[in-house]
Amino acid sequence: MANTDPSSLLAELEVLRNSYGAGEAGRKLAILDALEHRRLPTGAEVRQLHERLCFLRAYPDSPEVLAAVERLLGGFGARGDLGRHRAELADSGIAGTVLYFRFFWLTARWLVARWPEALSIDWKELGKGEGIEKILHLLMPWSETPGLDSFAFSAREWVDRLKGDAETDASFVIHRFAAMEMGEQAREHLYEEIDIPMALSPGPTTPARTRERWAGSPVVFRTRPLDRSRPDLKREVRALSPRVRAVGEREGEKLIELANACMVPRHRDLLAFLNADARDVRMVGFGDGLEFAVVGTAPERRLMLEAVYAALTLHNGVPIGYVLFSAFFGSAEVAYNTFETFRGAEAARNYARVLAMVRVLLGAESFAVDPYQLGHNNAEGQESGAWWFYYKLGFRARDGAVRRLAREEALKVRADRRYRTSRSTLNELASAYMFLQLGRARRDVLGEISLGNIGLHISRALADRGGSDREGALDWCSEEAAEMLGVRSVRGWSAGERLSWRRWSPLVVALPGVRRWSAAQRRALRDVARAKGGRRESDFVRLFDAHAALRRAVLELAAEEV
Repeated sequence: MANTDPSSLLAELEVLRNSYGAGEAGRKLAILDALEHRRLPTGAEVRQLHERLCFLRAYPDSPEVLAAVERLLGGFGARGDLGRHRAELADSGIAGTVLYFRFFWLTARWLVARWPEALSIDWKELGKGEGIEKILHLLMPWSETPGLDSFAFSAREWVDRLKGDAETDASFVIHRFAAMEMGEQAREHLYEEIDIPMALSPGPTTPARTRERWAGSPVVFRTRPLDRSRPDLKREVRALSPRVRAVGEREGEKLIELANACMVPRHRDLLAFLNADARDVRMVGFGDGLEFAVVGTAPERRLMLEAVYAALTLHNGVPIGYVLFSAFFGSAEVAYNTFETFRGAEAARNYARVLAMVRVLLGAESFAVDPYQLGHNNAEGQESGAWWFYYKLGFRARDGAVRRLAREEALKVRADRRYRTSRSTLNELASAYMFLQLGRARRDVLGEISLGNIGLHISRALADRGGSDREGALDWCSEEAAEMLGVRSVRGWSAGERLSWRRWSPLVVALPGVRRWSAAQRRALRDVARAKGGRRESDFVRLFDAHAALRRAVLELAAEEV
């Protein structure tokens, strides 16, 4: 290379970020080879190199470029320049750097089960730890109360005295929370109320963005520039036919592990991944390097009405984002996130594939984006231009005031291409759901149906039958629903199916007109309630959407205020 200055080499690599074609692979390879043994002068440049390597891992020009990228990333945590700037790069998710975060209970438990020696309490951030101190009596056996009652040690001093020599303070506290005799949801709530800041020290296998890759994916090398065009979304979604492959439990568990590991260095807790069911995992691919590892939720963690799935977005096996979607009434609410490193790389094209995937898996013909995803009270969404992204793809709000404001903003942009919508206006534009419907416009879709009203009807049914004795009321409803639908026994059902039957029984008894339905319609309702707890929640969606009488009855409840 004529120029061997590392900063200049890095700047040239940045210029080549989206360049593909004849000669580009050789230029990138030469720069990578030169940068491998040169030290960058600033922490910002070390981070920039890391991001470019991650990008090239997902979008490689050739086998040689990919091999060079893997070599550099494999040794990134040991680079001298990273070592010099380690403190500055804390919380970056780069291998060899520490992570600080107030992990939710499920993430904290997941981490301590895998890396107990790496997790510690960040006492500097926590302060005196009054929350821990107040519940020490609950965390410890009764035999230890004489000491706990007698001394006024600080929370940190107590934890240091109470824990074993071979365990960290975080490992001790998390294990004691796990041992408390209480329901899991109550445990989660109590732990998250205390809000304990943690530090995850780097190790050879701890979560790091540097190591993220699914080895089972084929690699499609890039020979032409990235597709930044804006597709005709409706036509594209209808035309795409992804390949869906069911995944066995063992592979499913590994994919779920990868998904959760991707959330940690990005300071996210995604419950759909943490509560995932390895029996309900599918790979959805498009034959061009883009795949989605789609995971369902364990039956005990499913929502009462909508079916929820999450998907880790992979490009050539590299996680580049995630999707969270819920389905009900032939419609879906979709939250689409691209990790910062990969933003601007075929976002619209990939989003069309997201909707095609949701359509194939769950039969959705209507798609909604909620206000938070659009940027309402969400600085990150406003910064990324989320509202304009969806607007330009054809999504529209139904709220009259928002529609008028959108027309005004569109006129301003048309008149002056330099015009930028203000943050306050973006917040207002994002205050209402936006919709895209492939077929005829309809109102019986997520984002429009009042699920809350349905919940109030369920509460009324339980209150009428048991008041404060909700458990007795559920027993009553289960028996009443069984009599209505001809269920003689649930003995042969799975644990998830029995649980969903009990949860759905108050809705069954609250539905109007069920006793007047035909025997076939009532049997079909039984199958819907059972499927809510079955292996794949997508089966529930299909059965529900096919039951016209049930759809009408649920809509009647949704429209009627209690």
